[in-house]
Amino acid sequence: MSEHAKLHLGALALALWFAGVLPARGAIAPATTPAVAATDPALASAEIPLVGRDAAAVTVPSAATAWGGARTGSEPTLSDRVVDYHIAATLDPVKHTVDGLEHLSWRNRSAVPVHAVYLHLYLNAFESNYSTYFTESRVPGFRFRSDVPTHTGEWGHIEVRKAEQGGKPITMTFVHPDGGPTTDHTVVRFDLPTAVAPGATTVLDISFFDQLPRVVARTGYFGTFHLIGQWYPKIAVLELPGERGATAPRWNAHEFHLHSEFFSDYGNFDVQMTVPKGFVVGATGEETGAPVEQNGLVTHHFVQGDVHEFAWTADSRSAPPLEGVYRGAGSPEVKVRVIYPPEYAYDAQPVLQATIDSLKFFSETLGPYPYRTATAIIPPYNADEAGGMEYPTFFTTAHVEDTAPDTFGRVILDFVTIHEFGHGYFYGILGSNEFEEPILDEGLNEFWDWRMVALRNQRIHFTSKFWKFFGWDPSADAFEAERAIAGLTHPADPVGENSWKRFDSTSYGETYSRTATAMRDLEHQLGTPVLEKAFADYYARWKFRHPSVADFEQSLIDSSGQPEKVKTIFDQEIYGAVTIDDAVESIETREVLPLPGTHVVNGKWVEETSEELDKRIEEERKAFKKDHPDAKTGPYPYMTTVNLKRYGAPVSETLLVKFADGSSEKVTWDDAKNWNRYSWTKPSPGVSAELDPEHLHNLDANRLNNSMTVHAEGDAAKADKDAPSRLSAASRWTSEVAFIFQSFIAALTTL
Repeated sequence: MSEHAKLHLGALALALWFAGVLPARGAIAPATTPAVAATDPALASAEIPLVGRDAAAVTVPSAATAWGGARTGSEPTLSDRVVDYHIAATLDPVKHTVDGLEHLSWRNRSAVPVHAVYLHLYLNAFESNYSTYFTESRVPGFRFRSDVPTHTGEWGHIEVRKAEQGGKPITMTFVHPDGGPTTDHTVVRFDLPTAVAPGATTVLDISFFDQLPRVVARTGYFGTFHLIGQWYPKIAVLELPGERGATAPRWNAHEFHLHSEFFSDYGNFDVQMTVPKGFVVGATGEETGAPVEQNGLVTHHFVQGDVHEFAWTADSRSAPPLEGVYRGAGSPEVKVRVIYPPEYAYDAQPVLQATIDSLKFFSETLGPYPYRTATAIIPPYNADEAGGMEYPTFFTTAHVEDTAPDTFGRVILDFVTIHEFGHGYFYGILGSNEFEEPILDEGLNEFWDWRMVALRNQRIHFTSKFWKFFGWDPSADAFEAERAIAGLTHPADPVGENSWKRFDSTSYGETYSRTATAMRDLEHQLGTPVLEKAFADYYARWKFRHPSVADFEQSLIDSSGQPEKVKTIFDQEIYGAVTIDDAVESIETREVLPLPGTHVVNGKWVEETSEELDKRIEEERKAFKKDHPDAKTGPYPYMTTVNLKRYGAPVSETLLVKFADGSSEKVTWDDAKNWNRYSWTKPSPGVSAELDPEHLHNLDANRLNNSMTVHAEGDAAKADKDAPSRLSAASRWTSEVAFIFQSFIAALTTL
């Protein structure tokens, strides 16, 4: 069976599993958590419905008043805070457990009473092979990064031991908004003893227990290292009419999928973390006061407002953190920390510098960084899957062996650091929905990150010190490398698709590369200053407000004043999945010689035979050569004809035709026809034809068919004899060499 057929069958199996036709496979499902119902209620009767599994890129812009309206800076808080978390947590680093008490305040923004709320229990994705996460990972064509296996004793879960509202117990029921298996326990419904009135705030008191998993994806432990992310019961988002396409109140709560990340309300976090003495702790936000030691345990107190997530790390092996400071216009003084294991000390300084550089770049291009801290974590050996993960003011990066400037390793380290910091803007401050619209976070962030890398004059170098010794040091422009893996030929899914409803993991990875490539094209079409202003305007309009894809599109249109260019990109690439591929199908150049036939001379019809023509042509050539001994052409002009063929969606193309005398012609092909033909009659023969000579169409699936010559370049005398050939491979290969480096960019996707 072909791999293509296997992928189709895998996609079919996933669809049947979602529909409940096929059973889940894997380990025996665990027993239901005590005091929590195992089956769904009749969701159709719920007062406020859940968003369905098909939710993806929104096509209708949000109302101007969405999420409380644009933040002007005059408000008392940066965001319209909906939630307030007070959490006390104690880590047992031997058993890798967390005991937690959560005091959750939630405000009902809607105009209707709320009788039930939904919460995420993300750690349950790692409780068994029967979760949505692990079930999806078994579908052919799907995987998460390096697919670290989970062995006996390495599973993890979160257990809600008690939940109360006003001292009264809450009834809890697991639900499956995306049609996942009933053995998935990542979303729970709380039926409240007392309804929450419109505009009112309720308080939920929750006792919970975490068994952290061995790090296989985003969170967990290895040895003494603990990355504690998505570790507490987190309330879902209640969306209102006019927000991200909603026409009535609805709950936005999705299961923990293989490739999806997160979406939650802005609020305030006040978290106390108790760990054994000697553990270095890093977390979202600012540490308040000195740590308090008692009975061999140390309690750290961190507070951060206007964020929608909280994560932390604790490790007894961490070296003393490396610290720095960023001072920039419009931002508070930012304390920058890098927490790292001692064996990776050589990575710490580059990470610190890349973080400070990122603070400057993002602050100056999008908007000032609003927080007082930025903490970067370098995971230790064997905890790589904890790397490349983002939380507000707190992120994990990578480890590399070679950190010397202009090396492959340094580009990886710098890029991962820049990328994870950048999430703090596109996922953090803008609050994008990573479940349904990963393009707004992963895609736009990828694009903006590579622009920063380019401004730092960094290229992707692919050789080791061994090859450099012999003088071989190939490198590639980052956007060319992105383009090489962007799936431009017959893409399976629009990049605006949600994060789990994908043909395969490669299609999800294209959310990064194809979005970056599409935005690069848009930058070429609008002009760099216009695009930079448009992104800054989008940030200013939608910070702390959860924009949709349609909001991003409308913001670009409003800022640039060029709706057709913006809409074309969105219709073709974001909402659609088209191929763009225009080709030079042929080029031919011939002398325009006298031809046999009859014509009128002095009122009489005269026929000039072929023999007479040949004689006249020979005589005129000799005379011309005598008068022009150095000429490379003759007395007759040349007709050069170029045929163009379209193998995908129409785009406006520039055709450049060069002639042997050094002259050239440029025309614009901007209709929607499947082919076109252009001809010129000039004293000199045509030499070559090239579409998109300035490489503005990064979305072009095959640039190698963009050019053609009629002969070896420069030998005009043979122009009418040699068959056409593709333009010298050497002159085109620089733009395609990035295909060699797919593994590099592929390794960076899903960060």
